[in-house]
Amino acid sequence: MSRIKFSHDSKVLRFAVICLSAGSGCAALIYEIVWFQMLELVLGSSSVSLGILLGTFMGGMCLGSLLLPYAVSTRWHPLRVYAAIELTIGGLGIALVLGISEISSLYAASALQGFAGILQRGGYCAVLLMPPTILMGAALPCLARLVRATPDGMSWLGSLYASNVVGGIIGCVLAGFYLLRLYDMPTATYFAASVNGTVALVSATLAFATLYVAAGGDRTEKGGQIPRTQISRFWPVYLTIALSGMTALGAEVVWTRLLSLLIGPSVYTFSIILAVFLLGLGLGSAAAARRAQRIKDAAAALAACQFLLVVAIAWSAFMIAAVLPFWPIDPRLAPSPWVNYQIDVLRCVWAILPAAFLWGASFPFALAAASTGQEDAGWIVGAVYASNTMGAILGALGVSMVLIPWLGTHQVERLLIAISFCAGLAMFAALPRAAPQAVPANSSGETKSASRKAAIAVGALVVASFLIYSVPATPASLIAYGRELLKVLEFPRVLYLGEGVTSSIVVTEDREKIRRFNISGKIEASTRPEDLRQERMLGHLSALLHPHPRSVLVVGFGAGITAGSFVLYPGIQRIVICEIEPLVPQNVGPYFKQANYDVLHDPRVQIVYDDARHYILTTKEKFDIITSDPIHPWVKGAGNLYTREYFELAKKRLNPGGVITQWIPIYESTRATIKSELATFFKALPRGIIWANDRKGRTYDFVVSGYRDPTKIDLDEINERLSRPEYAQVLASLREVGFSSAIDLFGTYLAQYADVAPWLADVQINTDKNLRLQYIAGFDYNILYIYAAASEIRKFRWLAPNFFTGSDEARKALFKAVKTNQ
Repeated sequence: MSRIKFSHDSKVLRFAVICLSAGSGCAALIYEIVWFQMLELVLGSSSVSLGILLGTFMGGMCLGSLLLPYAVSTRWHPLRVYAAIELTIGGLGIALVLGISEISSLYAASALQGFAGILQRGGYCAVLLMPPTILMGAALPCLARLVRATPDGMSWLGSLYASNVVGGIIGCVLAGFYLLRLYDMPTATYFAASVNGTVALVSATLAFATLYVAAGGDRTEKGGQIPRTQISRFWPVYLTIALSGMTALGAEVVWTRLLSLLIGPSVYTFSIILAVFLLGLGLGSAAAARRAQRIKDAAAALAACQFLLVVAIAWSAFMIAAVLPFWPIDPRLAPSPWVNYQIDVLRCVWAILPAAFLWGASFPFALAAASTGQEDAGWIVGAVYASNTMGAILGALGVSMVLIPWLGTHQVERLLIAISFCAGLAMFAALPRAAPQAVPANSSGETKSASRKAAIAVGALVVASFLIYSVPATPASLIAYGRELLKVLEFPRVLYLGEGVTSSIVVTEDREKIRRFNISGKIEASTRPEDLRQERMLGHLSALLHPHPRSVLVVGFGAGITAGSFVLYPGIQRIVICEIEPLVPQNVGPYFKQANYDVLHDPRVQIVYDDARHYILTTKEKFDIITSDPIHPWVKGAGNLYTREYFELAKKRLNPGGVITQWIPIYESTRATIKSELATFFKALPRGIIWANDRKGRTYDFVVSGYRDPTKIDLDEINERLSRPEYAQVLASLREVGFSSAIDLFGTYLAQYADVAPWLADVQINTDKNLRLQYIAGFDYNILYIYAAASEIRKFRWLAPNFFTGSDEARKALFKAVKTNQ
């Protein structure tokens, strides 16, 4: 095959390389989504774990962009190096997904607590994610060596960056709406690896057909020469693009949090927000790439982007807080979820696309501003890309883990506007130094130029100050009710509002003195009769089903009502509460002090601030009772607490005779969602029972209980236990929610697993590999009705289960109570 000499303006080759870059970006986003989802199962989904995951991922990309110019000689054909990079990324991706079980077992066996545990998680992330992410970061600087560091070349590199972002959009949508919704994480990984393989094959073929001439011709075999003058001459460019990355990722954290209140925090919402954000970056970088070769001063354009971001960030903040929540949209009226997704995309575009466009445009302008045409293009791209990524790491981690809990989203948005102004000012002030190719002006011209610059800077300062002052705060009603906001006719009195590391919370009280704890746009707990009844059922069923409970693990604090039910039992010696959001217990618990029996001040209680799954995976302690009241399964990340592997882990942490109870929501759930939850629970715990929280003829929730060992429920023994003086508070607590006796409580019996096994035979099981439930539930959570699952289950049940034992009188009373509830 004959070779053609490479020319920087070869349209065929440039188009082919742009396609390769898009494929690489597509695979990278699929990996990112899969790896984060997969490693959360091992390292936990707490703020610490997520911060370590994000920092390692982006840190690896930053390191890769810096290392390539030093480690790889410019004499090596970039397309061959690129092919090797892509092939290695695919191999590492497959190895990671195949070895995750062994990684999980190794981590669980050696897990440490406290600060040592944080360091350990960081070490695991470094070992697992650094190799592939370093290669991902090296990909763009590698392709950059195909061009000269000229304005035209830098413009084309902007297009290359844009194509990589476009590929990322495709990967984000593919992973979120197709590969993970219909298949599983291994399938998504194999697809991404096949894209890597295809890119590598095409790249190697192009390398064979293209003659490569290294820029400069005198590079060493160890790598490109370091243009040290670049660092001193163009440091304002690197500082500006770093601050731009910081504000971009910081704003994405804030806006993802606020938009998920408005749209609903499902996996699809996060995919939509990320895709729209990437769309803005891609459009902006593509437009700037075309513009960069026509303008004389790219540094001035970079400064202008930062000044315009002052307005764009304020626009987004105003839209999200004061406009979008009040659009007259009822998602429950849509005939299909796909209709809602169109509206969600429109709202995200309207709010965040302008700012994302400007952040995308900043990168090509920074490339052009940092180039004089004499350097290794790979070095320039690596330096600019690394600066941008380092800023992004600081922005994402600083905003999510420090600034939001400390200042709140309102003040963070103001801070982001101020940082964008400072970035623009730094670049604007350094324009003569950053653009040495400009013609020197005479003294009179210099004076006029200085005056003009001062006037522009003062004007920008005035605009920024006004916008910072005018940025509206997020309404408490949006944090409390999210997408249901317009249905609230009278917003109750706010008792507490706070924004934590993982969630925003509100405690309210209405005219009827009913208190509600709302988290991330939905009610998590309340003193409303049906809610209080369900929260107490979780506690009392668990404690009475076990003959001699001594230790309890409560997953999720909520308002502390379920955990508080256990403090009434004299035999219980230890209560561990696992809560992922540190803001909740100390700030929410006191407002429900009467309902939760002041559980926070009971000496038997220990609160562990960690992801429950991670705690169960790593703790060596065993319990008599594990009870869980997680958030709805359609909430992103909650699916981890509904998988077969999670229930099997919990089962291993039970003492002999131990019991597990779990809340199963009926509202905002479809038939497929409810059946998947039940089938998954019973897959791990086949000795299981379904209990129904009925109120005024309607079933609001299920409570499912599962047992480590074969069990019998001795009605006479439980009645005798409740008749003792030391159990007087327990009986009073039951009567407060409508149960006059243990018979009344067990009258909520609906069915045992053996009854409903045929009904659940064709159901998809939620596993760690597929996390199917969050996709099933998230697809249909905007529904108008409460599914009549209880009525359907009653058609299958047998009304004389043999695990109820006791006197004939007690058994007859129980069956009468069951029929009465029906």
